[in-house]
Amino acid sequence: MVLVNSFGNVLINEGLYNKEYVDKYVEGFEEYKAIVDRYTPEYAESITGIPADTIRKAIRMYAEAKDSYILYGMGVCQFGQAVDVVKGLAGLGLLTGNYGRPNVGIGPVRGQNNVQGACDMGALPNLYPGYQPVNNPEIQAKFEKAWGVKLSSKPGYMLTEVPHLVLHEDKIKAYYIFGEDPVQSDPNAAEVRETLDKMEFVVVQDIFMNKTALHADVILPATAWGEHDGVYTCADRGFQLMRKAVEPKGDVKPDWQIICEIATAMGYPMSYKNTEEIWDEMRSLCPNFAGASYKRIKELGSIQWPCPSEDHPGTPYLYKGNKFARPNGKGLLFAAEWRPPVELPDDEYPLSLSTVREVGHYSVRTMTGNCRPLQKLADEPGYLQINIEDAKELGIKDQELVRISSRRGSVIARALVTDRVQKGATYMTYQWWIGAANELTLDNLDPISKTPEYKYCAVKVEKIDDQIWAEQYIKDEYERIKKQMLIKVKE
Repeated sequence: MVLVNSFGNVLINEGLYNKEYVDKYVEGFEEYKAIVDRYTPEYAESITGIPADTIRKAIRMYAEAKDSYILYGMGVCQFGQAVDVVKGLAGLGLLTGNYGRPNVGIGPVRGQNNVQGACDMGALPNLYPGYQPVNNPEIQAKFEKAWGVKLSSKPGYMLTEVPHLVLHEDKIKAYYIFGEDPVQSDPNAAEVRETLDKMEFVVVQDIFMNKTALHADVILPATAWGEHDGVYTCADRGFQLMRKAVEPKGDVKPDWQIICEIATAMGYPMSYKNTEEIWDEMRSLCPNFAGASYKRIKELGSIQWPCPSEDHPGTPYLYKGNKFARPNGKGLLFAAEWRPPVELPDDEYPLSLSTVREVGHYSVRTMTGNCRPLQKLADEPGYLQINIEDAKELGIKDQELVRISSRRGSVIARALVTDRVQKGATYMTYQWWIGAANELTLDNLDPISKTPEYKYCAVKVEKIDDQIWAEQYIKDEYERIKKQMLIKVKE
């Protein structure tokens, strides 16, 4: 937030913002200016460590380009102030007039191809498919009529709220998880395990065994991406068809078919015959998707929503004519005061930890961990990246196994001593079963998105004197987990 506010400070104080555009299409300028005025590049440097001159150079390049587009990575979203930061980045586009035409705007670099599609289809607790609010009576009535059931107008819960709701409010008794491994991916893994074990019934539906499935009462094997048909959406809002490449082997079924069979067995018949039939229902209920039929997607390769009718070409860019989705049609500038991380380093835990992604394995490794060529690139227990000076002070050598601890847990990982990391900071990837970074991370959530603060918590790193014991521990623990999974599959 400090850095984003300092960008706004430079745009205004150096006269780099588009005054004509702001006057015509934007509101909230004076309130915005009052906040960012004190976030000078020098102040930002004192907090972020980024030189003030670099901050000025970066935002000047952005402002002076004919067309500028902001792409932000998922790390931006993994702080306790994530929503504020993204809204602040969007404001930079408003200040410079970078909306309403091709090749400008703001967008996320999604974690994978269909994150956008999951949101499009209503995998959010407050929205039906097509971003239609659950608390809108007319929309609620439309979906009730289509689905033949009474629906609640109350928003549901976010994934990251589940531990608190189970352990402290006793509100959730059963959990149906598919395509997700919260024991590996969610913060404070010990609390997640406790949550799953307290529930009365847990179902896991996935393509491979994972650590969450160890806590399941029922495991449902699903097809992988090359074994079924469907539609996915990339970050450009483009619908594309996913075609089955091979016939599935073994006792597996597509996710949609599993859900249909469970619903039917529970007294709510779902008689869909294929994914096109399901997609046609979505189109009939979602005005922005109505024109994107299977036939048209096949013909065009991709259709970007909004596409309200079958004679509509799709929408390659948003806000044409600089009309924004607000009552008066104007964009609203946003800035917020910076809030420091909740857990700062101290004498007991003197280093900060940030989770990161690295080349080799993806996310929680459910798929890439079962790919033999990728297994050869890197294996357990994963690495802790630590600054050269910090390692020297702790007596730690490169490639040694070390213990990393926080107020929530402790793991063993291999030290990667490097100047890539600033003094006082450490990095870990989060896909490893042994060196599981989320045993350490903090379950502080953004108040709006409920995204965890994966990018900052306090840890300590300790040298392990008996490296022979540590190496054997890693091998034994890895085999123990694999054996657990094999036993679970056979139950």
